[in-house]
Amino acid sequence: MNFWSIRVILSRLKAIRFMMADRTVPKGKKILILAGIAYLFLPFDLVPVLVFPLSLIDDVVVWLLIIWYLRKELDVYWTGEKCRDLSRKYKNKSMVDDVEFEVEDDTKEENEDA
Repeated sequence: MNFWSIRVILSRLKAIRFMMADRTVPKGKKILILAGIAYLFLPFDLVPVLVFPLSLIDDVVVWLLIIWYLRKELDVYWTGEKCRDLSRKYKNKSMVDDVEFEVEDDTKEENEDA
């Protein structure tokens, strides 16, 4: 997949919202996104604000690096490959109620045949 396409970058930016809502994503990846957001609003930059057009470029470069680092994770949400995680919804709940069952031992039958 082409990383530098504007359409791809914008789609990955939109997928960040879904990635942040997923509880199965490691906390380190979520912290990286939050650090990128904080970098946009903090008063210090790699390039000072006095050099106006260039001061915006360092923010863009930081976000491109974050998107590049998380590209595989974001592509899962962008392409729709990620299924909804229902593990928390059904945790500690009995999925089958009012069912009677019996377990048969197959090894007993094999020993009688031998």
